[in-house]
Amino acid sequence: MSRAMDFEGLREAMAENSEEPEGPARNARAEQLLAEAEKLDIPLAVIEALGHQLKVYNYSSEKDRMFVPFARLLRMWDERPEDFDAYEIHSLHWVFKWMTTGMLDQPHIPLASIEKWLGEMERRYRLAGHSERAVRSAEFGVAAHMGDVARAERAFAAWLAADRDAMADCHACELHGQGWWRAERDADTEALELWRPVLEGEYTCAHEPHTVLASSLLPLLRLGRPDEARAHHLRGLRLVRPMESMRSAYADHVEFCALSGNEARALELLAERPAYFTDSGHPRSKLDFMAVTALLMDRLTERGLGGRPVPGPAGRAWTAAELAAHARVEALALATRFDARNGTSYVSERARARMDQRPLVDRLPLGVRSPRATHLSTPAPAPPSGAVTEPAAAPDLSVLLAEARRLADSRHPDAVEAWEAVSRAAEDHELSTRDRAEIADHTAMGRGPEGIGLFERAAVLYEEAGDPGEALAARARAAYVRALSGGGTRKALTAVSALYDDVRALFAEDRTGVRQTASVLVGRARILMHRVHETEAAPGGAAVAAAEGAARELLAFAEPHVADAQAASRAAEARAMLGELAAHAGDAEVAAGLFARAADEFVAAGLPWFAVEYESRLAGIAGHLGDAAEAERAARAALEHGGPYLEATGQAQLHLQLAEVLGATERFGPAAEHALEAAHWADEAGEGPTLGAWARHLLGGFLLRQGRWAEAAEVLESALSDLTSEMHGDGAIVQTRRWLGDCLAELGEHREAAEHWLRAADIARHWPEQDDHAVLAHLAGEALARTGLLDEADRAYTRAGDLWRALGNVHGLIHALRARAWGALGTDAGLDGARGLMAEAVRVCEAALRPLSGDASGTPEDEAARDGLVAELGHTHRQFGDLLVRSVPGDAEPAIAHPLFEEALAHITRAVSVFTSLGDDSLDARTDAELAAGWLEADLHRPAEAAARARAVLSAYGAVSGETAGARCAEAERMLELMSAQG
Repeated sequence: MSRAMDFEGLREAMAENSEEPEGPARNARAEQLLAEAEKLDIPLAVIEALGHQLKVYNYSSEKDRMFVPFARLLRMWDERPEDFDAYEIHSLHWVFKWMTTGMLDQPHIPLASIEKWLGEMERRYRLAGHSERAVRSAEFGVAAHMGDVARAERAFAAWLAADRDAMADCHACELHGQGWWRAERDADTEALELWRPVLEGEYTCAHEPHTVLASSLLPLLRLGRPDEARAHHLRGLRLVRPMESMRSAYADHVEFCALSGNEARALELLAERPAYFTDSGHPRSKLDFMAVTALLMDRLTERGLGGRPVPGPAGRAWTAAELAAHARVEALALATRFDARNGTSYVSERARARMDQRPLVDRLPLGVRSPRATHLSTPAPAPPSGAVTEPAAAPDLSVLLAEARRLADSRHPDAVEAWEAVSRAAEDHELSTRDRAEIADHTAMGRGPEGIGLFERAAVLYEEAGDPGEALAARARAAYVRALSGGGTRKALTAVSALYDDVRALFAEDRTGVRQTASVLVGRARILMHRVHETEAAPGGAAVAAAEGAARELLAFAEPHVADAQAASRAAEARAMLGELAAHAGDAEVAAGLFARAADEFVAAGLPWFAVEYESRLAGIAGHLGDAAEAERAARAALEHGGPYLEATGQAQLHLQLAEVLGATERFGPAAEHALEAAHWADEAGEGPTLGAWARHLLGGFLLRQGRWAEAAEVLESALSDLTSEMHGDGAIVQTRRWLGDCLAELGEHREAAEHWLRAADIARHWPEQDDHAVLAHLAGEALARTGLLDEADRAYTRAGDLWRALGNVHGLIHALRARAWGALGTDAGLDGARGLMAEAVRVCEAALRPLSGDASGTPEDEAARDGLVAELGHTHRQFGDLLVRSVPGDAEPAIAHPLFEEALAHITRAVSVFTSLGDDSLDARTDAELAAGWLEADLHRPAEAAARARAVLSAYGAVSGETAGARCAEAERMLELMSAQG
């Protein structure tokens, strides 16, 4: 049988339970602790346990259970107020607000009871001498819930006019409520201005900025500020996710996704919180959740996805259409209960309006990928059952032919599709031989290896139509496709060489034109270029020389005819081939110049889509050559010229390239925008786990460098789920985990940060270079220490220290030893272990300094290294002294304290001496140590020595000004005053 805890143990247990995650387990523990309190026969213990129970109920899905402990507390207060201490008196009045607003959330509680409690709250606050600010705020909540706008506005004005006192909600919560009302009254700009101090971190609390971030999402979209809305979603969702009591804020994020083209993300959010469909302890937040669920499901059904399986209440499978109907019924049933209680129709009207909202933006990329549903494809709507569909009017073949020829003449990307349309429309028509030749020829262009036979058929038809030059061009195209098909390069060259001779002869006899001749020449040049890449021919070899000769011949032939767009494009293509050969030979500058000129010529010829590949290549080469401006210009040009014609994968690649270019010049904001677009297009292309993961990896890094920790963490976690060693390499995984650890540490999630750093270190431990391994182990040690896991931290620091020692990194080793010493104070190693580790840090530093001492002929680098180690020695002695002082208990007897103070003073005095040797460069470190030594002299009852140290600080700064100098001098003067009083 377990021994009953005492009052202090009860308090410790309640404090520990308060730190547990919200939910039934924490609530059950609070109930157990109340039972323990009742065994103590101490009224205050029961009061505190009831208060604890009430608070955990309030911050959970079981809010409806908080009324019972409050009623008991209030009865105890009315019967024996002397049993309450000052803190519990304050708490009792504080939770009055929770009761009044909490009753609003329970439709079974009559309105008369709520008004009665509001009056009771006003009376008790007046008796206790509190301002009416909190009362008017609660009255505003009642009126706003009922839709009584006139009363709400009066209460709102009275709330703001009343004095703030100890009962007023914190600034953050008040600003949330005030901004919420302005948004409700269609004043989004005013709402966001009210929320600004909370969003910027000026005011925070346990639940802010969580709810402000959620409430701001739709106002930002309505105001046309989607980038801020995205940031608030990523940042805010991370805050509300682990908090069971924040169902309404969570619903705001689902709603945002449903109205911003992120239905897949919204489905993922529903799947994460299945209990939100059924938890009944807080009906008002359930109404919010079911309303946005209906909104989302209606959006999916409207897009033709009503039959899609979706997450829903446990116990059965749901389709979107089924859940849409269920959620709407549930939401309206809850709304009807509230309206019946309130005597209005306001809650139902608002619920219907929320469920019937239209999207605010078509597409807002978020930078994260939903693991379960990356993309929702919309099927073509089926005709109604039994409906008779009218056949579409057949397109006019002559119109289709004219359009296809126009596009083909300009080598437009849509030409192949246009000829496919001609081919389909021509099935029931009698065509001329020329028409059939063109259809076969252009259809072959979109078929790859399967088109070789069609090219041959086209050639025969062209010959029948009396166009031998076009027949040769079709056969040249077939030869090139054969070369690309693998193993056919030699045969392709043999075939195209004969075609080359024939077309040259025809052109000389004026029996064919420039376009046909150029087509054969370009086919020959392409095959020769393919042979260079296929065989990895050495620069300067016969294959390279043949390809270069063919490209130059093509250029010489096409240049005189550049007035013709096709000929101009052939000249540009020839120049691009020469650029490829220059790159193959390692001549980057020549390649860059040729690619730039080729791209310009394509654009000048009205064929910008052909410039894209070479502008992208140019961007890569320019970046390699260190020409950041040219790299950016070329990458932007590629994106501009390719935008209307590229498929999703191409869009992703170009945005990614520009993101990398901008990131290399530390323009992280614009780089993040393009990485975001790259991630979106990769998902659209179905390449989320590959190209999209890399885009998210970069996006997370760019966000991190802007200090946007929560957004970066969401994105990096999303990237991490898809990054693989095989596809992206171990380096990308290690870097992502390191960045994620950095974000989590900044967000105060040190244990999770340590986990990522340690997992990254386990990968890096197998690398030839061990610097990354050491850094990651060291970071993990820091995070574990902050979490209070001192033994685990010591293991991580030991691992890092061993690596630093092996790497010859003295600074890293010293830092690891000092960190281990501080941690040892809180473990079984105690002061002796800590002293030994700090002493080892001193020895390591002194040993590293010996080879550098007394050498006046060293280089500036040597001098800098020596000064760095001297400073490290000073800091180590300073920390050694601080550690010894910290080890002295506050109630220690002088016989225990004074020897440790003397030892500490010796180390800090040594630190002063070391810093002095470095001159003015270490002035602040020296005076800081001098003051620390002075306070130790005072603790040892040596006022004269302490005063002397204070005067030394004042003398050191002399005429030096600045914030640090002012603070140090003020401290020194205070020390002098105290010592004078003692003397």
